[in-house]
Amino acid sequence: MRSLASRLGHPDDARLVAKVIYEDSLVFVVSPQHRFAERESVSISELGMETFIAHNVVSPYREVVLREFQRHKVPLNMDVEMPTVETIRKLVQSNQGVAFMPRMCVNPELEQGTLRAVKVDELHVERKIRLVYPARRALSHAAKAFLEVIA
Repeated sequence: MRSLASRLGHPDDARLVAKVIYEDSLVFVVSPQHRFAERESVSISELGMETFIAHNVVSPYREVVLREFQRHKVPLNMDVEMPTVETIRKLVQSNQGVAFMPRMCVNPELEQGTLRAVKVDELHVERKIRLVYPARRALSHAAKAFLEVIA
């Protein structure tokens, strides 16, 4: 079985071209009414009593969060799982729990102040969004035009 890096089109797979088109990070978000809302950062050990609202889709980023909580021996209370990012965002905004979310999914709410981002000292997860396409296959005119736009 090939590694996740290979499947995601990293340079070790010569059959694919992978272009980074966006860099993002996971951010710990709380409502403006939450006790951490005015804090710049928290320790992961402070998060053991929080109710996390999670996406019900397994992802490598979710696995990183789970691993870090286990490594620091902090309980991760993810009793609430939702099918959409929108639902998670609304529940966090209404102070029903906290969440780790891609920054790109909450930027407008962070700018408007309806959500607050708080740094977790022990957890920094960067995400690179890649466009992956076959290296040796001719691209359509539309695909070539798209590559020119995002390059």
